[in-house]
Amino acid sequence: MLLSFAASGALALDVGDRLPTIETTRWLNSAPLTAEALAGKVVLVEFWTYGCWNCRNVEPYVQAWHRRYREQGLVVIGVHTPEFEHEARLENVVAYLRKSGVSNPVAIDNDFSNWKRFENRFWPALYLRDRMGKLRYVHFGEGRYRETEAAIRALLGE
Repeated sequence: MLLSFAASGALALDVGDRLPTIETTRWLNSAPLTAEALAGKVVLVEFWTYGCWNCRNVEPYVQAWHRRYREQGLVVIGVHTPEFEHEARLENVVAYLRKSGVSNPVAIDNDFSNWKRFENRFWPALYLRDRMGKLRYVHFGEGRYRETEAAIRALLGE
C-alpha cells in the first residue's frame, strides 16, 4: 500500500522513488548514519533550521515520534539546512539542540547538498521512507500531525 503525498506535485520525487541518501561530514547526536545503518528501518527525514518558527512548531511532534517509535524501527533524521548565515554556525546549532532537547540525529547541511539532492524547497519538510528505502509520504509546513503519525505507524507495521 502506498501512502499519498500531502502536497502532491510539489516536487520532483514521487511516491515509490528511492529516497536519496543523507550525505554530510558532520553529524550531531549520532555517529554517521550510512545507508547500511539505515537498511531495514523506516526513516523520517525532516529538513529544518533552528531559526524558523514553523520548524519550531513542528519540532515537538517530531521529537515525540522519535521517542515513541525508535524502538519499533523508526529513525528520525533532522537535516539542518540554514536559511540565514548565523544558522550555519555549528556552535549555534549545538546550543539550540542542547537548549531545546532535540535528541534525534542531525545532519549538518550548510552547503545545501542534501537539500539539492532531495530537490527540497521548504522549511520544514518531512519525507518518510519505508524499510525498503522507498519514499512513501511527504508533507511540507505545519499541520497534518495525525496523518503523518498514521503514516509512520502504517510503515512500521508493514
